[in-house]
Amino acid sequence: MAASDFKFLMIVDDPAIAGFISEHGVNRLFVDLEVMGKQERQGHLDTVQSVQTMDTVSRIRDGAPNGHLLVRINPFHDGTASEIDAVIARGADSVMLPMFHDYDTLAAFLDVLNNRIEAVPLFETVGSIAALPEIIERLPLSTLHIGLNDLSLERGDKMIFSPLANGVLEDASQALKAKGIPFGIGGVARASEGNIPPELLLGEHVRLGSSAAILSRSFHRQAKTLEELRGIMDFEAEIAELLRIYETFKDAPVDQLNANKIAFQDAVAAL
Repeated sequence: MAASDFKFLMIVDDPAIAGFISEHGVNRLFVDLEVMGKQERQGHLDTVQSVQTMDTVSRIRDGAPNGHLLVRINPFHDGTASEIDAVIARGADSVMLPMFHDYDTLAAFLDVLNNRIEAVPLFETVGSIAALPEIIERLPLSTLHIGLNDLSLERGDKMIFSPLANGVLEDASQALKAKGIPFGIGGVARASEGNIPPELLLGEHVRLGSSAAILSRSFHRQAKTLEELRGIMDFEAEIAELLRIYETFKDAPVDQLNANKIAFQDAVAAL
C-alpha cells in the first residue's frame, strides 16, 4: 500500500515497545502526564488515569531516539512553565495542552512555549470547540487534536462518539479544512472492533477532514512488554488494515461518505 497521510498516536510506557511501534506505523509516541482534575472528571468511568512521570519521557526518548515524542502536560496552571521546560529538556518533540476553554489560555500557553517545540492543543471542552474558528484565525497553530472523552462528559452525552454524531464538530472541522490545519479526532480501535468500529468511524474522519487518531488501549490490549505485544497481535497488519479502510473512504464519492454518516449516527443512537 502507498504511504497514507493518516497518522496514528499511541500512549506508550515501555521503551522497547516505543522503538518497535515507531518503526511500524505509529507516527507519534504519546506520553501522558496529565493528572490535575482528571480523577474528578473521569473517576467514575472506565478510563486510564495516567501513572506516567517525567522519567517516562526520558525512557521513551531513549527507547525511540528517532521517533516523534508527544507529551501531554497538565492543564494550564502556575507550574506550566516548569513542566514545559522539563519535557523539552527530556527530548520531547511536541507538547499537548489539555482542558483549556478559551483563546486567552491557549495564547498564554503559546507565549510560555515560545516556539521551542511544536504545540498540539487538545480541544476537548465546549468552550474551546466554540472558540476554535476564532483561535485558528488569531494563533499560529500547525496542528491540533480534538478530544471526545471530556467533551462528551461536559456536554452530558451518553457516549463518547455523540459529539461526532450530533454535529458538534461540523463548524470546527470546516474552519480547520479552510485554513489547511491538520487535525485528529479521538481514538480508534482495531478493525471490526469497538462500540463503533473503524469501518464506520474512519468514514467520518475522512468526511470531516481529520487525518489522525489515537490507537485505543483495546487496540494493543495494554501489552506491557514488546514480547507480549508481538505475541498477541500482528501490529503491522492491524495498522495496515486501518489505513486500508481510511484510504477506501478517501477514494469514496461524497454520496458514499454521506451514507456512512447516516449509518454512523444510527450506530451511535443504537448504543
